[in-house]
Formats: sequence, C-alpha cells, structure tokens
Amino acid sequence: MRPQTLDDYIGQQHLVGEGAVIRRMIEQRRVSSFILWGPPGVGKTTLANIIARTLEVPFFTLSAVTSGVKEVREVIERAKMQTGIFAKNGNPILFIDEIHRFSKSQQDSLLGAVEHGTITLIGATTENPSFEVIRPLLSRCQVYVLRSLEKDDLLRLLDRALTQDMVLKEKHIRVEESGALLRQSGGDARKLLNILELAIESQNDAREIVVNDRMVLEAIQQNPLAYDKDGEMHYDVISAFIKSMRGSDPDAALYYLARMIEAGEDPVFIARRIVICAAEDVGLANPNALLLANACFDTVQKIGMPEGRIPLAEAAVYVATSPKSNSAYLAIDAALAYVRQTGNLPVPLHLRNAPTSLMKDLGYSDGYKYAHDFPDHFVTQQFLPDDATDARFWHPQPHTPAEARLWERMKQCWGEEKYSRNLRNTRKRIKKLF
Repeated sequence: MRPQTLDDYIGQQHLVGEGAVIRRMIEQRRVSSFILWGPPGVGKTTLANIIARTLEVPFFTLSAVTSGVKEVREVIERAKMQTGIFAKNGNPILFIDEIHRFSKSQQDSLLGAVEHGTITLIGATTENPSFEVIRPLLSRCQVYVLRSLEKDDLLRLLDRALTQDMVLKEKHIRVEESGALLRQSGGDARKLLNILELAIESQNDAREIVVNDRMVLEAIQQNPLAYDKDGEMHYDVISAFIKSMRGSDPDAALYYLARMIEAGEDPVFIARRIVICAAEDVGLANPNALLLANACFDTVQKIGMPEGRIPLAEAAVYVATSPKSNSAYLAIDAALAYVRQTGNLPVPLHLRNAPTSLMKDLGYSDGYKYAHDFPDHFVTQQFLPDDATDARFWHPQPHTPAEARLWERMKQCWGEEKYSRNLRNTRKRIKKLF
C-alpha cells in the first residue's frame, strides 16, 4: 500500500500540498539535503522514495541501526561513480533511516559528501534533531516536521486498503465502526494497516468479515502507548504535566500522569517533578504543597507501583488546585544575579561570630541585637552588607492569603514607606542585572 507518486501520498499537506516547499523542490528538480522529523508511520521513508523515483536519480538507503562509518563511505564512493551519469537529473540521494542513532563520527563522515554535493542527504528521525544531530550536519540540512496523520487521512488510507489491495478487495469486508481502529493507530499509518490486518485475520474463515470496535480491541488485546522514556515524547509529556499543575488544571495533570504511568515511566521521576513544581510554582502561597509533595516522594519510594499511583494522583491534584506564587523562585534568582555582580561584600561586624578575644577586640559581634529580647521578637537593625542596604530580592505576591499575611508582617516590622522605597530601588537594580 506504499504510495508511488506524490499525488497518492496522504497527509503532510503543509509540505507536499500545492505550492508547499517539498513539492516545489520536486517540481523544480532542485532538491537540497534535509531531515524529516516526525513520529513513526507518517510517511518519512515513503516521501524519500517518491522523491528519488520522480527525479530518476540513484537512490541509496542506510539504516543507522545496522550501518557504520565503513558502510557510509562505501555508499558515498558508489554515489561518486554515478554522479556524472545522472548529473542532469540531480545528485544521488542517500536516505538514512533513524539518523538520530548515528554516532558523532558516523555523522562526521557525511559532512564532506553533503558539502560538495556528492549526495543529497535525506534523513529520517523520530527524535528532535536539535539534540541528536551534530551541529555541522544540521547547518547543511533543512529540517521539515511531519505530523501525526489526521482522522480524515486515516479514513482515506482505510478506504484505499479495502478497495485497492489485491487480497482485501476480493474479500467481503464491512466496516461497521472505525473509532477504535483510528484511536488505536494513534495517527500512524503502518499501525492502522497492521491492526486492520489483525482484525481481518481473526475472522478469516467467515463469509463476511465485520470490522467494528469490539473486533478491533479483541484482535489487538492491548495497545502499548507511544512513549520513549529517553526520547522526545518523554520530555513532551512531562512538560505538559508540569505546565498543567502550574496552570491549575487538575484534570489535565491527571491525564498526563496517567499517560506516564500507563507507559511505565519511573514513578520516582514523576514524584520528583511534583516536588519541584510545589516549590517553584506554589511556593509561599501554600507551603503545605511542598510538604505533601515530599510525603508523596517518600511514599512512592517505599511502596512502589501500582499503589504508588494513588499518592502521585493526590499530590498532583493538590499542587494543581493550590494557589500559585513564584516569589521565592524569583527571589533566589535575583539574589544569585546580585551576588555574581557584586562579589563578596563584607559581612557587617555586628553579625559576625566572635569566638576569640582578638575578634572581640576587632568589634566582631559588637552591637548585635538578639531579636527574642525585644517585643514581638523583632528589632530594627542592619543585616545586609553596607553596600547592599537597599537591596530587595523577595517581592511578595499578595494575591494569596498566605503570602498577603507575610507581606503585612514585613510592612509592620520594617515600615511601609521604607519597604516600598526599597522595593522600587531594588527593582531598578535587578532590571539592570538581567
């Protein structure tokens, strides 16, 4: 069922539709090196084959799983011998499947041939090329992103298989329902056809083969989720999980949590991200969130899975539904930036310890006021270095009751006028630092 021409190619209209970039390159017969990045089963290999067939140029293929530097050099030498013969049609095409699996030395071996036009490189990868392809090779190739196939694309593929496949069109096949078939394929054309084949083979002896949701689910039994714990999907899902908690959407947080649990993600990794989110995004608006997240982390380590899903869900929902404040997160980053700029400013003498008589004679600890000896356990005194007395790093966000109380206490201790003035001065300084 692999399409042979661009007009039969289904999906990726942003690349191969009328006036789109890859179609223009083919029509103008000027194809430059590029990398196709997209999920499995969306037509990367098929598109490379169509380009080579349309341009009528030599087409070489390598799999990064089974090929090394030796194989790459052999292919390049063979391409050199054919360059002159087919020059009017364009350079030979070298298609490398799963190019992200090539080591740095293997990718280096391609640079000269791509640079001098000995070959036109078309790479295919399911992983982010920014992380997996070396920069010199990436700078010589355009990256085109392929998308998962849409529902209409999958339905066209299904219809084509049933009406054009030499075997299937001779059978009496009736599609009653296609929902499960489309859902379980996950935008993957290869998986769609494989599941269809399983559903049909399970009824091979029947006079009429019926395809419906029940038959599809019975045929496949279980459909493992697309999730690579070391790849792009891993980072996409955990990013969505964190942003859902930060954005106060418990349902979305639970959805992405379920995605990770079902795919076998390390529960300790998930718990660790909840702890970070509780500290960074909830912070002082609800300090109990960090306590609960830490309890979740400890519990998951103790009990493991599948029971660990319960404290993970509890902590994720609690963090998602808590009020949010990143004032502590911003405060430490502002303080770090200030320290990097100003260096080691001297600690005021009255704050220094004086364990020896010499230190006492030099004024260490002299004049220090012990806060608990004063009313309300507070007394005004200087804590910052002399050259940093106006610095302010923590800017409360009083939209939440907990942090509003802290803000009111600081105004009560230090005075509203002084606190506001210091706030304005520090904002100016921090703005310059960043």
